[in-house]
Amino acid sequence: MDKDSQQADADIRRADYATEKGEVILRKHEYDGIQEYDQKLPNWWLVALWASIAAFIIYYTVYYTFDLMPSFSDEMDAKVEAVQEMRKKALAETLPKLNDNSLVNVWSTDAEIVAAGHKTYTAMCAACHGADYKANGGTTGRALDDGIWEYGGKPMDVFNVINNGSPEGSKGLNGMKMVAWGETALTPKQVAEVTAFIISINPADFADLKN
Repeated sequence: MDKDSQQADADIRRADYATEKGEVILRKHEYDGIQEYDQKLPNWWLVALWASIAAFIIYYTVYYTFDLMPSFSDEMDAKVEAVQEMRKKALAETLPKLNDNSLVNVWSTDAEIVAAGHKTYTAMCAACHGADYKANGGTTGRALDDGIWEYGGKPMDVFNVINNGSPEGSKGLNGMKMVAWGETALTPKQVAEVTAFIISINPADFADLKN
């Protein structure tokens, strides 16, 4: 330490803590030649500190001790339940518009609907069923261009499998089952669009329903 620093330290009052605003003291506590300065913290900082501590104590008591607030798990369960209710409502509104005839003669003949279905298929379905609809030789799912419809070959059967997944009790293909996309990621409208797209690439399989 140079002489100027030593003189500066000598001019600073020694005390345990600073007590006046703007005051700088050199604390009496010293260990191994290490000394500490101290200043009185501004009141706004002290108020914020103690208010934070008080808020934590209140929150902890209300949340953890008396269980008066919903837990994070409860909040997530409520959000999931709300989403499921929205999906059920959307499905109830969409189903009356759907039947085998409308899916073949209305939905699958609308270029915009088919294009939307293709886009969703590419994003959500192609990984298993393949961009060429052959499911990588049947190793990642069921092919969609071989005329075989394991769970029913009617348009609404296809819709229900996409929406609800593989039927309960089914073994799937090579242990792989269809995801219930309508319960996880797709709206009923999107499921109908994908169904329309699948119908559009298999016209022969649904020709008996064509007007």
